[in-house]
Amino acid sequence: MRKAICGVAYAFVMRVRVLYFGALKDGFGREGEWLELADGASVADLVRVCRERLAGAVWDSIAVAVNREYAQGSVLLKDGDEVALLPPVSGGLPPETCSPGQKKYWGSSPSLRSGSE
Repeated sequence: MRKAICGVAYAFVMRVRVLYFGALKDGFGREGEWLELADGASVADLVRVCRERLAGAVWDSIAVAVNREYAQGSVLLKDGDEVALLPPVSGGLPPETCSPGQKKYWGSSPSLRSGSE
């Protein structure tokens, strides 16, 4: 957006703190950064900007939190917001490589299915 002040047009920008997790942290090579966006930008706008900077399939299933609350793409950002980009989590060790005490945390464990230890 632009606004004329004394005959000069200024573009209003906001700064948001973007936090990267998982594969995005590795891809960007940092935990986070401040980004400048046009005033009135949405979560979808921010994701588009980041996606243009780092290609990859992770963007198809990303979760976003604004100020520690999950947010849809239509949410409008405000100056100073903190936006966390959360790619899907995967990995871990297969059960056969875990010690007996660790195996109880795998989804195949009866203790997790019953909700008890």
